[in-house]
Amino acid sequence: MPAKSKAQQKAAGAALSARRGETPKSKLKGASKGMARSMTERQLEDLAETRRKGLPEKKKDK
Repeated sequence: MPAKSKAQQKAAGAALSARRGETPKSKLKGASKGMARSMTERQLEDLAETRRKGLPEKKKDK
């Protein structure tokens, strides 16, 4: 599942880093904190590896 925005891709990267122990979980904020708790490492990898080119900064509200 690819990321829908650059912000989502960055948050997934931060959560993945914390899950792997490269970054302390206490440093996570907002969406990345929730992602680290609720998603598997594979799901986070899928979001984090999305290319940023062509993605909006933030997902548009409906």
